[in-house]
Amino acid sequence: MTIEALTEKQKSLIVSNVVKACGDISKLNGTGYSFLYVASGFIAHYNLGGFKAHYEDYNLQRDIVENVRMNQWDNFRESDSNYSYYMSRKDVYNRIVRKLEAEYLNLMNT
Repeated sequence: MTIEALTEKQKSLIVSNVVKACGDISKLNGTGYSFLYVASGFIAHYNLGGFKAHYEDYNLQRDIVENVRMNQWDNFRESDSNYSYYMSRKDVYNRIVRKLEAEYLNLMNT
């Protein structure tokens, strides 16, 4: 079974929501949660509410940045059936990190 790669629209929605949630975890919605809860380095939670409750006391942005290496899916090759899907996840994860880093740099320069 081949999993379809994320579309540009899906990618944009995920990135936007996760970046917002890093500033205010209450803004995390099902789109961002569905992406994050299966990413490497994130503990399993029962549901979106449990994930939000956990990150009321922990730093989501820090966890995303610290887990970037584990979310590159470098073990997949072009010949693998789900290569495009995992590369689309890699792209989303890296977009999130770049936006978070850019926001941090903007804060430091103001």
